Amino acid sequence: MDEEIQFYLSEAEESMGKSLQHTGLELSRIRAGKASPAMLDSLRVDYYGTPTPIAQIANISVPDARSLFIKPWEKNMISEVAKAIKNSDLGLNPASDAEGVRLNIPPMTEERRRDLVKQVKNETESGKIRIRGIRKDVNESLRKLLKDGAAEDAIKDAEAKVQKATDAYISKIDELMSKKESEIMTI
Repeated sequence: MDEEIQFYLSEAEESMGKSLQHTGLELSRIRAGKASPAMLDSLRVDYYGTPTPIAQIANISVPDARSLFIKPWEKNMISEVAKAIKNSDLGLNPASDAEGVRLNIPPMTEERRRDLVKQVKNETESGKIRIRGIRKDVNESLRKLLKDGAAEDAIKDAEAKVQKATDAYISKIDELMSKKESEIMTI
């Protein structure tokens, strides 16, 4: 029984770590006024009939804090990249030339910053909900072990460890949120 308890505890820790990682990834995609290649991660380009991430068909560089330069490895993909950016929900206007596509990142308005902070809060709340869901699933599994004859003290200790891990990961998500909020609100 102790091995099963340890298995559930390690599974909980691993799953909570993945949820934290996912939340961090989602927050990195939220534009904070500075140019970042991660802004284009969710964008797909029609590459000979297949939706392909831009990073797989082009080199993305950051010449300065307010612009990106996308240089496709094949010249005929420049127009496809520009079209994908124009049709996306990024709100950016691509400028293409013979070398590649330039994206100028406009400075954000106060209203836009507030909207992004709301988006950050929604994303971090989703992360917290995922972590709480993991806690609930593990606790249910532990209660089943209790019914199967596991020691009550061992189950109580395991539930306390799961709660401690839950609190730690939620705290880490709060740290991510406050860091991203200050990044967005910094002019």
